[in-house]
Amino acid sequence: MPRPTNKKALIEEMKTERAALEKFLAALTPEQMIQPGALGEWSVKDVLAHLIEWEQMFLGWYAAGLRGERPPTPAEGYNWGQLPALNKAIYKKHRERSLEDVLQQFQASYLQTLELVESLPESDLFVRGLYSWMGQNHLAAFIHANGGAHYKWAREGIRKGMRNREGQ
Repeated sequence: MPRPTNKKALIEEMKTERAALEKFLAALTPEQMIQPGALGEWSVKDVLAHLIEWEQMFLGWYAAGLRGERPPTPAEGYNWGQLPALNKAIYKKHRERSLEDVLQQFQASYLQTLELVESLPESDLFVRGLYSWMGQNHLAAFIHANGGAHYKWAREGIRKGMRNREGQ
C-alpha cells in the first residue's frame, strides 16, 4: 500500500492494517501471546505494548504542540538515531504487564488515536512543520508511521517470528 496522500487514504490504511493485525491476533491463544520469540526476544504481548507506547507518544507530542510546547522527540533522553535503545527501554518498561492489561489498552489506545485522526482537518495533515516538534515532517507522516505502517510491521514481524519459532 503506498503512503497515504490524503485523509481518507490515511484513515483507510489505519483501519485496514489494524483489522488485519486484529484478525491475525484473534487466531492466537493467550499462551502464544505471552511466549517469547515472536519478534526477537519479545512476545506478542510485548509487541502490542510497543505499539501502545508509540501511539501514546504520538498523542503526547500532538497535545504538546497544541499547547505551543516542543516535547522531546521521540522521547526524553533519546534522539531519532537511538530508536533501538528507546525500543529496548519500552520493552523493559512494559514486559511485566499482564496480557489482559495490554489487550485492554491496545484497543483503547487505537480508538483514541483513530478518533484524533478522524477529527483533524485535512489541511493540517500535510503541512510540513505545523508544530515545532515535527521538524520538516507533516502529521500524516507520524500518523502513518505510528498507525498503519506500524500495525503492518507488527503483524508481519510476529507472523515471521512465530513461523521461525515453530520451525525450531
